[in-house]
Formats: sequence, C-alpha cells, structure tokens
Amino acid sequence: MKLAVFDFDSTLMDGETLEFLAAEAGIEAQIKEITGKAMRGELDFFESLQKRVSLLKGMEVKTVNRICEALPPMNGVQETISELKKSGYKVVCFSGGFKNATMPFMKKYGLDAEFSNILHERDGLLTGMVGGEMMFNDSKGAMLQKLQRLLGVTSSDTLVVGDGANDISMFRHAGRKIAFCAKPILKAEADIIIDSKDLTLILDKI
Repeated sequence: MKLAVFDFDSTLMDGETLEFLAAEAGIEAQIKEITGKAMRGELDFFESLQKRVSLLKGMEVKTVNRICEALPPMNGVQETISELKKSGYKVVCFSGGFKNATMPFMKKYGLDAEFSNILHERDGLLTGMVGGEMMFNDSKGAMLQKLQRLLGVTSSDTLVVGDGANDISMFRHAGRKIAFCAKPILKAEADIIIDSKDLTLILDKI
C-alpha cells in the first residue's frame, strides 16, 4: 500500500475557501491579507485561522454550505485521484480549512478520507469559533505519522502535495514531496516543484 496526501486549498481546490466566504461577507481584503501571511510563514497558522474565522461571525451556515459545495476544483483533479488509486495509493486530504468544503469534495471525487476543521455554529449562524484536527502548524505532520502507523505505510511510500507553510510538517515525513504552485518557504522543503495549475503533472513525477 502507498499513501498520497494532498492539501485542499489552492491544491485540490483552485482557491482559498476562506476567501470565497469572505467575498460573500464583503471582507475579502482583510482575510486575504491574513491568509497570505500565514501561507508565507509570517504568521502562526493557529492564530491566523482564529482571526479569519472570527471575522465570519454571524454568517448563515446555509450560505457557507452553498459556497463550499460550489468551490472550483483544480485542473486535473479527477484524473489525478483516479490514476493514483489505480496505482495502489490511498488518497487523502489534509486541510486547515473546513469540513463544509472537504466532505462534499471527498464524496464527489472519491478521496479515501479527509481531515479538516469544524466551523462552530449556533442557531444556523457561525459563532466565529473553530476547532478540529488541523488547527496548528504541526497538525498535518502529526496526522500523517498516525496514518502511516495505522496503514503500515513507510515514509518512502508516502507522497505529499501542498502549497503553503502549514504543509511543511507533513513534508518532513514523506519520501516524495511536491510543492504545487507553492510559496517559497515550502518550495525550499520540496524535492519536486510544479508551477502550473495542472495536477496531472504530478503523475509524471511519481
């Protein structure tokens, strides 16, 4: 068995979930600035996530779900997932984003699992709070090691793909590390760099 782990925002999905939500709320510039700092490693991921989600307080959950279910897939996502699975990979998504987006994506494109965060809600509205499995800078690395132990997969049989600073921790436990349209801080940790928005280019590298 082999394991392929993908980041979600700007990797499996073409964009940032929080920025799509922010556009609806009219606060896109504020959230985009915070996201940029976090992905470049200039701001702690946990702090940045808390700040961004707090700005969405009061948004209707049904609006969040409508936006999340219509997020644009990255070019080549279906072919890439299908080909990896044919080659014996378990294909998983790790996201610092939210289950509102990763769950429907998993079901639509046939991922084996997703690990992400939960937007807290009350009476159909976001409270501005968030919790979950992917809250910290090292969350992806810690979860990757758990999956490797559970599945009996070695680091040499592990492929990881991401674009930002919060993907560094999982890069440290994988034999094949792909920086996909990534920030310089992650490219420095990668052994493969892809700068075109086409996930099928990964298939030629494995």
